[in-house]
Amino acid sequence: MASLKKAAEVVLKKCMKLKENESCLIVTDENKLKIANAFLSEAGKITKKVKLVQIPVGKVSGEEPPAHVAEQMKEHDVVLMPMTKSLSWTKARKDACAAGARIASMPSITEDIMERTLDIAYEDMKKTTVGLARELGMAQEIEITTPAGTELRLSTKNRKWEGLDSGIYDKPGRWGNLPSGEVFIAPVEGTANGTAVIDASMAGVGKLERPITVAIKDGFAVDFKGGKEAKKLKTMLEKIGSRKAFNIAELGIGTNYKAKVTGIVLEDEKVKGTCHIAFGSNALFGGAVDVPIHVDGVMKKPTIRADGKILIKDGELF
Repeated sequence: MASLKKAAEVVLKKCMKLKENESCLIVTDENKLKIANAFLSEAGKITKKVKLVQIPVGKVSGEEPPAHVAEQMKEHDVVLMPMTKSLSWTKARKDACAAGARIASMPSITEDIMERTLDIAYEDMKKTTVGLARELGMAQEIEITTPAGTELRLSTKNRKWEGLDSGIYDKPGRWGNLPSGEVFIAPVEGTANGTAVIDASMAGVGKLERPITVAIKDGFAVDFKGGKEAKKLKTMLEKIGSRKAFNIAELGIGTNYKAKVTGIVLEDEKVKGTCHIAFGSNALFGGAVDVPIHVDGVMKKPTIRADGKILIKDGELF
């Protein structure tokens, strides 16, 4: 297993390709300071233009950072975001990318995830990811079933599959998660119907002892079963105060061969052969719903059909 120092070096040199004449901003909170300081130390060996800024721990993923931090993000070549809650689907991240920043978002990342999943064969993973996206991109309707009981249909008509990167963010405006390895899409609003049984992990809840069964009608989650985990998810969405928080915002499929289910969705949603759905916002990746929350739930061993054609069977990619 690589050291934290080595993992930070991989991110800076292999993933971000930080150069001597470039600037690097590290945005973090008190829970991720050790990881942030590893980035600070290794980045300082490449360029003198390095800055670390600490912000309060977010209440939910998708919450905007302070305005002064959003402005700083636009002023740097490379932005690293080891955070407790995700800044991926924020206006701040989008605006920084539009200004040319290259960004790696790392919500809930741990030292173990850093050391175990980042030093990988990115080109091999890219072939898997792009190939899967190519097959999915020709379909208009997706059907997901799992051994746990998921039976869900949704439309992807005129929507674009995202996340086709290889974990290498070397051009202005490029961004993604680290660890990387997924394809994802914003389903057409109002089209998701059926049942999703989330049996691996749930953002804001963790690794699941008991599956969360979600009834979905016309694009919205309408009922939750599964004990305390289900109640926690429902409460999290209710706190937003908008029905849009219950929107089926995303369908994603993991392609990272080194990732494993740990209870941290940043990694769990990348596990090769899993799939996930998200609730809440999708406005920043092709959807029409904009609310201050985006939370993912991961399902094991899915069978996925695209316009009737099986692309994944029981978690095995064809």
